[in-house]
Amino acid sequence: MQKGNISVQTENIFPIIKQFLYSDQEIFLRELVSNATDATQKLKTLASKGEYKGKLDDLRIEIILNEEEKTLTIRDKGIGMTEEEVMKYLNQVAFSSAQEFLDKYKEDASIIGHFGLGFYSAFMVAERVDVLTKSHKKAKAVKWSCTGSPEYTLEDIDKKERGTDIVLHISEDSTEYLAKARIQELLDKYCKFLPIEIQFGTTTVTEYEGEGEDRKEIKTEKDNIINNPNPIWKKKPASLKEEDYKSFYKELYPYSTEPLFWIHLNIDFPFNLTGILYFPKLNNSLEVQKNKIQLYSNQVYITDNVQDIVPEFLMLLHGVIDSPDIPLNVSRSYLQADANVKKISGYISKKVAEKLKSLFKKDREAYQEKWGDIGVFVKYGMISDEKFHDRAKDFVLLKNTTGEFHTIEEYQEKIKTEQTDKHDKLIHIYSNQISDQLSYIESAKAKGYDVLVLDHVIDNHFAQHLEQKLNNTTFVRVDSETADKLVQKDETTESVLTDKEQEKVKSIFASSLGESQSVELRNLATSDLPVMITKPEFMRRMKEMQAMQGMNMEAFGDMHNIVVNTNHPLIAGKMLKMRSEEKKNKFAEYLYMLAKVNQKMLSGEDMSKFMNMSVEFLQEN
Repeated sequence: MQKGNISVQTENIFPIIKQFLYSDQEIFLRELVSNATDATQKLKTLASKGEYKGKLDDLRIEIILNEEEKTLTIRDKGIGMTEEEVMKYLNQVAFSSAQEFLDKYKEDASIIGHFGLGFYSAFMVAERVDVLTKSHKKAKAVKWSCTGSPEYTLEDIDKKERGTDIVLHISEDSTEYLAKARIQELLDKYCKFLPIEIQFGTTTVTEYEGEGEDRKEIKTEKDNIINNPNPIWKKKPASLKEEDYKSFYKELYPYSTEPLFWIHLNIDFPFNLTGILYFPKLNNSLEVQKNKIQLYSNQVYITDNVQDIVPEFLMLLHGVIDSPDIPLNVSRSYLQADANVKKISGYISKKVAEKLKSLFKKDREAYQEKWGDIGVFVKYGMISDEKFHDRAKDFVLLKNTTGEFHTIEEYQEKIKTEQTDKHDKLIHIYSNQISDQLSYIESAKAKGYDVLVLDHVIDNHFAQHLEQKLNNTTFVRVDSETADKLVQKDETTESVLTDKEQEKVKSIFASSLGESQSVELRNLATSDLPVMITKPEFMRRMKEMQAMQGMNMEAFGDMHNIVVNTNHPLIAGKMLKMRSEEKKNKFAEYLYMLAKVNQKMLSGEDMSKFMNMSVEFLQEN
């Protein structure tokens, strides 16, 4: 047996590897199975080139858990190692000092696979690691053992099969990795799509007592293959059917609703990238479901934290991205700043825009049917990405209250005659809650106006974004003004009341509601409500903006104006004809409360008071 020291000139290299390189302990299994995969792939490559003449036979990787012996074995039938290669790849971790090691390699993406660092992650969970290996070349098999210090042993062994067994003797503080369910969880997470078949099994040892030597019965139960070595993102799109994409989506997200559609990414210049991105149904809510896109490097799972590589607005998507060109730190734990990352992010954004444009042009009706879900992505993208805005402006849709869809250009052409104000501004009137604002919508339509539906949480930002991008364009909520003031024009409507009668109406409301309330008399249509509450656009936007900044806006209350329609029969007729000032005041208060009901501003005691007043008025008549 040969003994020696690993070529590293510091006694604390292993603690440093554990602390700084592999802070996430569970990735040890990913690293070891990935190494086994590499060894197998290398053998296949040699065979394809005629440099290896032997039989390949079954190349699957085996993961064997033995809870009684407290071992976890990763077994491959790849190229194996000679004694010289073991000395080279496992022993020569040659750094002059721990600090130099960290300074030089911690942030260096090119180190992955060098110096056996992936292999050394095993010492995070094992008190001893045995490597039993036989090369594909004509060479003796050897066993290398190390307890996590620079000391090792190397001896010849009788191993029949080509390949390598990594045997981890699990340490007392890592016994969670002796549980079958835990290993299955890690294999599902990190090894689900590795390109070599992986089989997971458990070994039990039964001891029989009796005369003579104790005897042991060793039994290994092997489960089915636990991975999909040929995921569809590695295949050519032309060879796939719609059902293939849907089935793969179910494989990724077993309990999710069927996706709307998908994009198959496949590029080899100026970087290599494959993948499939799915558009999920969002049910008209901005569900920022992070960690739904999985990042792989050559089918090795890296992370589901992809905000550095996927544009922010596309974090709503689901799916897989695979690229060997993504720069990773030495333990593959996170992405590093790199020009390729920005290029990949830009490419993904471009491909999404191209897909959406294609859907819009190919089948606009189907595109419109999906707009409730698609619209979130498009609007979010336009707000957050200048280039995406330029690409999407021709297929972003505006929907009105009658269910019609228009592009921005189409819609502006539609409303320019009726909704251009006296300052040549194009007024886009919208509702964010149709059921609550129905009377306002009907009043606007009676004036010949078209009303948009902008009822998503993102729409406030989207409307303001379009105001900045489009010339002479303003968005106003349908309840921000009475219909006659939504589009400012040099038009006037005569009042049926004299100046004196109008002063009397104003006096009644001031007496009833208090001088602090802002009451304005307007000469509206008789079909409009007698009293209306409007919420000025500027004040509402300011309140929403300050609320987003974390300011407490409760002190401001629900800012609104009270508009009295002097042409309504209940004002011009009934109220002024009442003989009792008390009744006039009470009637004015009731009409104000009725307006508040229309805006859903009554609750609790106020609602109870309104109901009692309603009953009282009905009994009087």
